[in-house]
This record gives sequence, structure tokens and C-alpha cells, in this order.
Amino acid sequence: MLCLKLRSQGSKNGMEILLVGSFGLVFIMLINLLRPDVISILEIFLVSVSLVAIFIGFLKTQEPFYSLIITEQLLTYHHKYGSWSLNRENFHHSGIPKVEQGLEHLELNAVGIKLNDTDDFLMNISPRLAGKLLIEQRHLFMQVVQKHCKNGNCPSEWLVEDNNYTSLNGRKFNGLIAMFANRTRHLQQLTGYDLLLPASVLDRSIWDFSSALTRWQRDPKQFIQSQIKVEKA
Repeated sequence: MLCLKLRSQGSKNGMEILLVGSFGLVFIMLINLLRPDVISILEIFLVSVSLVAIFIGFLKTQEPFYSLIITEQLLTYHHKYGSWSLNRENFHHSGIPKVEQGLEHLELNAVGIKLNDTDDFLMNISPRLAGKLLIEQRHLFMQVVQKHCKNGNCPSEWLVEDNNYTSLNGRKFNGLIAMFANRTRHLQQLTGYDLLLPASVLDRSIWDFSSALTRWQRDPKQFIQSQIKVEKA
């Protein structure tokens, strides 16, 4: 089975950053043990930089090695708290979510995905992952909301998602899945897209990835083969 595995830019070089920060911290500590002088401001600064590098490197190493896996029928997004899969038949189209208010224009730093059947997606995402995505992607959603609420009169349901949801098909959801479903509905109302893939989880620009998804939808086999050839070249 053809399979394309994509690694996000945000997860790369985690081990390298962690090792550099660790070696830097050990080196500075050894110097201070061998030298009786008072610790200088420069050394304090270097220790701080090393600790930050260790922290960032550790966070990167906790991310899945591959953030996205694409087969001929499935697009799977991997997160450290779980994963969701989208069948190609449920993929309507993708693009860059935009909001226009008068002469002002906002383009989110993410790829938007429009679904054919939201219920099918909701039944296959775990509450744990849904909750984490609600938190992590809130800043993107709030950018959209702020464009529509400049007078301060925002609908309360845009700001706090309800924990009960009934789909157009009459299916009922509750808890974190319902909150995620309500966020999806509001996002669709404001941008036309149901899901977001932030730029941080992609291996290329949002425009290139959106175009790649369109090619995957039209001819998945040819798309995956062309991408594998590029990786091998």
C-alpha cells in the first residue's frame, strides 16, 4: 500500500537542540567548579540559554515523529495526545481560511478542511484529542471571532463552547466531543471550513499543503508516487 509520511517542521531537530543545551550547561558548570571566581552575568545568561534549549528540545522530542500520514484513502493526523483520520470520501476541499471585514483582510496561518460528513469525523475522534485541539487552536479561532466582533457584541456561544450538540442528522453528542463539534460548526459559519491544520504541523507552507491535498483528492495514487519520488531524489 502506498503511504506518504510527513514530518512537521516544528518537531525537527529536537534531539540536537536537547544535546546542545545539555552540553552547554555541563560545560559552564565545569568551568565554574574549576574556577573560584564569582559567576559572571555572561555565565548566568549562557546557563539560561542552555536551560531554554533543553526545555525546547525536550518538548520537540515529545511530538510524534510523523505528524501526517497519507495513504490512497486516508489522511491521518498524529498528535502526542492521539490521532484522527479522514477518509478521502469525506474530504470536500481545502484552502486557507480567510475573513474579510470591509477593507480589512485576515488569513489564518493554517490549512482549512471542509468535510462532507461532520458526524462521521466526530464519531472517530477521541475526547482527549478533541479537548487538546480546542485549547491549542483557540488562538486561531479567536482571530476570526475578533474580526466579527469589533463592536464587542459577540455571541456567547462563540466564546464558550456548549457541551451539548445535536447534528443536522439528529445525532447527539456531549462533553468534549460536543464542545469540539460546536467549535467546528462556528468555524464553518465564519470561514467555510470545519477543521484546521496549523502551519506548525505541516512539512511545507500552508499554500503548498492545501494544493497537495487537492491533488491527493483528485488522484491519490499519482500524488503519493510523485511525492515519494521527490523525497528519494
